[in-house]
Amino acid sequence: MAKDWCIGIIGGSGLYNIEGIEDEQWLMIDSPWGEPSDEILCGRIGDVKVRFLPRHGRGHAISPNDLNSRANIDALKRAGCTDILAISAIGSLREELEPGRFVVVEQFIDRTVHRASSFYGSGCVTHVSMADPVCPRLSEMAAKAVTACKAKTATGATYLAMEGPQFSTRAESRMYQAWGADVIGMTAMPEAKLAREAELPYALIGMVTDYDCWREGDEVDVAQVIAQMQENGQLAREAVLKFIEKLPKTRKASPIDTALDNAVITAPEERDPQLVAKLDAVAGRVLI
Repeated sequence: MAKDWCIGIIGGSGLYNIEGIEDEQWLMIDSPWGEPSDEILCGRIGDVKVRFLPRHGRGHAISPNDLNSRANIDALKRAGCTDILAISAIGSLREELEPGRFVVVEQFIDRTVHRASSFYGSGCVTHVSMADPVCPRLSEMAAKAVTACKAKTATGATYLAMEGPQFSTRAESRMYQAWGADVIGMTAMPEAKLAREAELPYALIGMVTDYDCWREGDEVDVAQVIAQMQENGQLAREAVLKFIEKLPKTRKASPIDTALDNAVITAPEERDPQLVAKLDAVAGRVLI
């Protein structure tokens, strides 16, 4: 069923605000999963509702391995989001994906190990498909928006999500290349998994800041990363505005809107009522 767009924007390193939002107000959205990274900037751009969340908090106070992605996704869902466009700083594992290039991600390899990666568990066992982890419709629109801003753009990339907060060893970086990864970052997982569990179509624009450390003699230099982030930031803000400007007037239904259909395995009479209560926003459509 068609409905209005409400775009959730998750701003990564170097993107702590969005320009052009009207009727803006920062609101703290309470979540049963803990505290989100920050308040959510709610407003509109033209006729499109927008909800902006700085992933690391304003001032970049939260380390990648300490992010509460469950609270972030839950809060965005409670704020009315229909879709999520995420922005992330990334390292490159390919010579042709040079610093300054924007990359629209298609696949993920999840190497995070210490993060809560699901809303579900014993008492409400649920398995969603992650075969195609991003929304192709959103990803295509994101790529067109970046290209329209005259940024160098690549599509179809595989993102290796590492735990961090340390950068890779050379051996790890070269192993990830051998696995077929194209870019590397610390934040898109379990974020993308949780978005799917919340039936929120998700797309990711990565901004290349460095070549990781796979090249002989190279290593990740934080000062260079910050400088490239600042350079990328304005282009990212322009791309977000272009993305929203070009959205179709009507949001047609996405298959991801019903990702939980047939995904909950636990019988209704065996479901943990406390867990079900926490799932009111992300899974209320099928549980309540």
